[in-house]
Amino acid sequence: MGRVWLRWLLLAAFVVAIGFTFVSLGNWQLDRLDQRRDRNANVVAHEQAAVLPFEQAFDHPITETDQWQRVQVTGTFLADRQLQVRYRSLGDQTGWELVTPLQTASGQTVLVDRGFIVRPAAEDFPRVFPAPPSGEVTVVGYVRRNEQGKPNATTPTENTVRLINSDAIAPWLGRPLVNGYISALTVDPPQSEGLAPITPPALDEGPHLSYALQWFSFAAIAGFGLVVLIRNDVRDRKRAAARAAKEASAGRRSDADPRDGQRVDADPHNGRPAGDVVAAGEASDAGSPERERDDARVASLEEDPARPRTH
Repeated sequence: MGRVWLRWLLLAAFVVAIGFTFVSLGNWQLDRLDQRRDRNANVVAHEQAAVLPFEQAFDHPITETDQWQRVQVTGTFLADRQLQVRYRSLGDQTGWELVTPLQTASGQTVLVDRGFIVRPAAEDFPRVFPAPPSGEVTVVGYVRRNEQGKPNATTPTENTVRLINSDAIAPWLGRPLVNGYISALTVDPPQSEGLAPITPPALDEGPHLSYALQWFSFAAIAGFGLVVLIRNDVRDRKRAAARAAKEASAGRRSDADPRDGQRVDADPHNGRPAGDVVAAGEASDAGSPERERDDARVASLEEDPARPRTH
């Protein structure tokens, strides 16, 4: 029985570990859902807010709550220091984003994501990117926080980069940059065609709630399965024990000697008292007609010893 308990304990520990993992994943999805709802509320709030001047929007490190706040800035693009951001998508299309530093009228420099360029089907990387407007421009766009990743993704290489991070790009540029960057909505004077602005994400909650319910249901199934397995194991063991006991009892009956003696009633002719044990064959003949005639003949001879005996 000790092995059975050990097996049940190991199985229970495994199921508890699996169940804990499933519940943790479900809670993680609920946390993602809360983040999505907070982001949606933040986007809606900033859409209804007034456009902020650059000096007010970028006077502190940019955080998640600052994202998608509209901002306006005036300055001059540094056209010779453009960066192509690879591995981007917009909707169901893949391509690149074009980032150009903008020196503001106040002397600060900020990165501006000028827009998305669709990747042609037969072209791995464009040979020429659209140049920014020359001279002083006014940009209206969204405040964006720095993207986080490994150094090889945030550090520019041959005018290309995978993530937009002003702290990592500043050494390559050779001048300080304000924290965060701007996703351009409009540029005045207008820039070249073919650049699509980066818009806020869709205001939906995504699949996080359904995923969380799935993980929680997996945990419940694991717990229910453990109970069923243990219950079935107990039931099968009880049935096996009852079957073994029944077979053992039948074996003892079949092993009994058919010649074992049995008790008979008192017999005045043979002098056996009641309850005397006789052989099985003898006891079976005790009440037969032949036995009764033999007993009567013996009795008559004993009463008249002079009478000749016949056979």
